[in-house]
Amino acid sequence: MSDLPPGARAVVVTASNRAAAGVYPDRSGQALAEGLRALGFAVDGPHVREDDVALLEEVLREAVASGADVVLTTGGTGLSPTDVTPEATRAVIEREAPGVAEAVRRYGEPEVPTSVLSRGLAGTAGRTLIVNLPGSTGGVRDGLAVLGPLLPHVVSQLRGGDHT
Repeated sequence: MSDLPPGARAVVVTASNRAAAGVYPDRSGQALAEGLRALGFAVDGPHVREDDVALLEEVLREAVASGADVVLTTGGTGLSPTDVTPEATRAVIEREAPGVAEAVRRYGEPEVPTSVLSRGLAGTAGRTLIVNLPGSTGGVRDGLAVLGPLLPHVVSQLRGGDHT
């Protein structure tokens, strides 16, 4: 994507007890990494972690400290007692961007009515945007459809760029 600022970096984090244990492959994290590469990002990850607030918070803080422009998570956003990605994210973000999270939820709603049950958050920590996406390849695809047009502007803004 030509309007993505040069050197844009993204980190992908997958929250899944089963993928972390090797019960099945991390398809949504791989799809997310591939989608970000297609948008022009250099991608680190996916980093697969168990559904554990402390582990997820740690990997999110490391991603922010690394200077990543964008950190996208997949998984752990539902209503299950083990879904804790929003709690870990809330501990890291400094400013919420609720419109982004709402747009991701609403995008998938016509095809998947349960998409509105996602508790995913979006916000910034320093100069990094963090967005929680659902733990399915369809949820990742929908999330990238929403985020793709926004990310060049977001990265530019977080790097100190002016409004265009």
